[in-house]
Amino acid sequence: MNFASTTVAPSPTTTVLTVSQLNRNVRHLLETQLPALWLEGEVSNFARPGSGHWYLTLKDSQAQVRCAMFRGANQRVGFTPSNGQQVLVRCRAGLYEPRGEYQLVIEQMQEAGHGALQRQFEQLKQRLADEGLFASEHKRDMPEPIRRVGVITSPSGAAIHDILSVLGRRDPRIEVLIYPTAVQGESAPAAIIQAIETANWHGAADVLIVGRGGGSLEDLWAFNSEPLARALYASAIPTISAVGHESDFTIADFVADLRAPTPSAAAELISQDSAELVSYITALQRTLSSAMRRKLTTATTAVSYLRQRLRHPAQRLQQQAQRLDQLEQQLQRSQHRALQQRQQQLLQLYKRLQRVDPALRLQSLQSRLAQQQQRLNRAIAQQLKQQRNSLQRQLQLLDAVSPLKVLERGYAVVLANGAAVVDSGDVGAGDKLTIKLHRGQIAATVTDNS
Repeated sequence: MNFASTTVAPSPTTTVLTVSQLNRNVRHLLETQLPALWLEGEVSNFARPGSGHWYLTLKDSQAQVRCAMFRGANQRVGFTPSNGQQVLVRCRAGLYEPRGEYQLVIEQMQEAGHGALQRQFEQLKQRLADEGLFASEHKRDMPEPIRRVGVITSPSGAAIHDILSVLGRRDPRIEVLIYPTAVQGESAPAAIIQAIETANWHGAADVLIVGRGGGSLEDLWAFNSEPLARALYASAIPTISAVGHESDFTIADFVADLRAPTPSAAAELISQDSAELVSYITALQRTLSSAMRRKLTTATTAVSYLRQRLRHPAQRLQQQAQRLDQLEQQLQRSQHRALQQRQQQLLQLYKRLQRVDPALRLQSLQSRLAQQQQRLNRAIAQQLKQQRNSLQRQLQLLDAVSPLKVLERGYAVVLANGAAVVDSGDVGAGDKLTIKLHRGQIAATVTDNS
């Protein structure tokens, strides 16, 4: 048995697409036919490559879808998502053509539910702190005494009843001014701001309590309003924030001048317990009485001491007169000593003046000059005498060795040609000689020189 194969071939007019063309057309249909939508789901498979784009999967209990959020869009998100986190996204459907995978392109992202509110709270808290709205130097002390307190809260809530109960029990003298307002819902922040402005306009309250009873984060969200925070900061009346329970914190708690953990605690902070006040006054009375007794005892002792020291005026005058005589004598002695010292100083100065008198000094110099002149004359005469004696000795010595003295004793000097003849061999026969005697000279001729 033969089976014929049936094959259908495209006709010449049939359009044949490539895979790329198919994916492109599908992407175009998804992007044009399916508008932008909001989607809530759990993050999984979160990836953040070096390009800065985000890739993740959004899922619920029954399905999942791949998503991409490009860098230009994710830079506007105030947090980085993590696996398991619930998020709310605004996205468009699309197709990743290279793999033919259906995906969502996310344009906006925010935390879903309580997480989103908590992040808004932290962001506003940080921004207002940076502006200085929480700074301690802007916090004002509570006035003393407090006579009137303004309460801004719901007139039917538990907070107003707790405040009135505590004040009535502790300090009934405090007057309470109630500024009723909504404390929950979208209109609550504006209503609370209006109540704060009204209380400031009246100016009757010494302090304002702004608060409500406990609740969820959403219930207390009105007190996380930025305009309300700025209204509290601008209030001319000191403010106390009393919102929720002790574990609840709102932006109003950080801006107000004082935070009370509960409305009841706020009432306790501004009031004094009557019993404690009575006890305090009694203790003050005992302290005052004791102080007065000590003061009286001290004054009595002082009066007794002064009475013992008190003397009759006449006796005191005699003592003063005697003291005056002593002082007069001391003054005279002091003046006498001072006069002697002055005279001694004057005498010393006179002697010093005499020593430097020009006339006396000139006379002394002239006397010294005469003495020096005499000494000089004596020295010159002595020197001349010594020189004469020395010259005389030299003359005598010269005279003793003089040739003339030898000639006086009969000796003669024989000269030949003007030179003395000391050797007979120096002359010959016929030489002319001159014989010099003591008186005169003789000419002779040598006949023999043997």
